[in-house]
Amino acid sequence: MYGFVLLLPFLLIRFGLLVRLDREAVSRAAYFAPVRGGERTAYWVYQISSAGILLAPFFLKVSAMFSWQMVLGLICYVGGLCLCAASIAGFAAPDAAGLNTNGIYRISRNPMYGSYFICFMGMALLTRSWILFGLTAVFQISAHWIILAEERWCLEKFGEPYERYMKTVRRYI
Repeated sequence: MYGFVLLLPFLLIRFGLLVRLDREAVSRAAYFAPVRGGERTAYWVYQISSAGILLAPFFLKVSAMFSWQMVLGLICYVGGLCLCAASIAGFAAPDAAGLNTNGIYRISRNPMYGSYFICFMGMALLTRSWILFGLTAVFQISAHWIILAEERWCLEKFGEPYERYMKTVRRYI
């Protein structure tokens, strides 16, 4: 099986489910908080690694040989897709102020980024690709800086409610 087939469920969940649940949430999800200083570099590294993650599977094949990598890859891939669906559902249902604090967002402030990482690590294991593994690692490291910019923006936009949310819910899982 070609690796790009693994992208189809991810893209259907990430974009199709979001559109189905709340069209306006698509523009919110596409918005990047203003970045400062070194965050600008992280932003471009994030964008380039994202493009690499989406292009690499077109040149990869899923290994048909049964192995621990296949089992772990399937667990990560399917788990990442499930977490992504839960993240999308929570993101599409913000509270009255516009904050996403329901569903999986009660456990993590950034479950969507975590779901991407888990899903793409599963893809890297299933395709046995060190390149995809490296792109995913770079993606996640750069995403941390994007998350810091988003949290600063959320503090500016939502103020005290977001500050309380930050004190009660972890940044990651």
